[in-house]
Amino acid sequence: MLLNIVDNLDTKYDGAFAFVFENKELELPKEFEVHLPFIKKTCEKLKFKAKSEEKININLNLNEEAFELTLIGLGEKEKLNSFNFRNYLFAGLSLNKSKNIVILSSNVEYKSALLETVLISDYKFDKYKSKKEEDKKQEVKIDFYDNFEKNLIEEAKYIVNGIKITRDLVNEPANVIYPESLANKAIELGKEFGFEVEVFGDEKIQELGMTAFAEVARAAHARPKVIIMRHMAGSENDEILGIIGKGLTYDTGGLSLKPSNSMDTMKCDMAGAGTVIGAMTAIAKMGIKKNIVAVIAACENSIAGNAYRPGDIIKSMSGKTIEVLNTDAEGRLTLIDAIHYAIEIEKADKIIDLATLTGAVLVALGETTTGALSNNDEFYNSFEKIAKESDERLWRLPNFPEYEKLLESKVADFKNIGGKWGGTISAGMFLGKFVQDKPWIHLDIAGSAWTDSPYSYYTYGGTGQMLRTLVNFVKN
Repeated sequence: MLLNIVDNLDTKYDGAFAFVFENKELELPKEFEVHLPFIKKTCEKLKFKAKSEEKININLNLNEEAFELTLIGLGEKEKLNSFNFRNYLFAGLSLNKSKNIVILSSNVEYKSALLETVLISDYKFDKYKSKKEEDKKQEVKIDFYDNFEKNLIEEAKYIVNGIKITRDLVNEPANVIYPESLANKAIELGKEFGFEVEVFGDEKIQELGMTAFAEVARAAHARPKVIIMRHMAGSENDEILGIIGKGLTYDTGGLSLKPSNSMDTMKCDMAGAGTVIGAMTAIAKMGIKKNIVAVIAACENSIAGNAYRPGDIIKSMSGKTIEVLNTDAEGRLTLIDAIHYAIEIEKADKIIDLATLTGAVLVALGETTTGALSNNDEFYNSFEKIAKESDERLWRLPNFPEYEKLLESKVADFKNIGGKWGGTISAGMFLGKFVQDKPWIHLDIAGSAWTDSPYSYYTYGGTGQMLRTLVNFVKN
């Protein structure tokens, strides 16, 4: 959607957006000077005070053509932040029905938020609808009346494109995105955006001893794949950041079967993988001089006569054993082998994992916020700082040693569930048993990666949350 930056209104536009602060003088380009008395009079008539989220349309005649000016109120300038600015802008974007729009943004400091919000505003997932709403409309063209640093524009494009890739992957049904097709998509994107991709299947999974992962995948007709993506743009002496994405392309719950109304959205159980793939496209395209290796253990958790069972004791790639008490706690079993692979084979120095891991995180934090655990305060604090700057909600949960008792098994090294309470914490701490002594951050995106109720600039389905933070963290 982003076409160009203009420094005058000679190009024919039939609409514009302008931002107004409460108790501040309206700032518009010189082309609007003759219309300022009428604009101010209209604001008074409509009682527009520029309070937060207030918005109005004003019809003008600009350069002898009909012109629609949308004013978006931002409230008090001192109280405005980037997060709220994104929301106010997104809410106002649908108000102006013009086809050729210019955004007047000289008085707004949140340029990245502005660019990203406009670029994401046209996202929709309607490829399977026979009749699409957009078929009835012309494409809207949006330009920006302002000076932007070129790198801001390019970064916004790559980040938003990564979010759209993530949303598409998460929104696709499981008959379209399964382990092999997910791997093929990663290969395709690697070629397009410039990162290395390696994929292997059953034979090498068994050869490497990724048994916990293999057990989860055992009953599935669609065979598992390990997807490794590498962006090694740093020096040989630089640390390697390992990013792990949960890749359950469909989760029935296994023999611990989910009810039907909990299964229909389980195509989204690979949102961690989708986020990692989308992030890699942005990281590579931005040419960030860091060493990144991303690992996805992709599979389906299915039901058949050979499915793994509650009561089974299975071995992990690390050699540690796990007593399976619930086959619907499967993601953590795939992740521990992916984490061990990243550390031992890819030599990752630090680990970040993203996973739709627990329903408990929804109970604790709802759909808007990602739950986090970490074993390293410095590592986590630096990540949290970037999350705040990226306008994504993140909340750290405790990993007190008392919780470790929840994972103790009488017959194996660990059990795969921690009991009725504190499910997000015990699940995260289970992963922490396999990170060795590496600095590690766990992101439970089970709530934030998907929404049934659109809010803010998140449409129904996959949200792409945490991609901005992940990319900005790698960049910084």
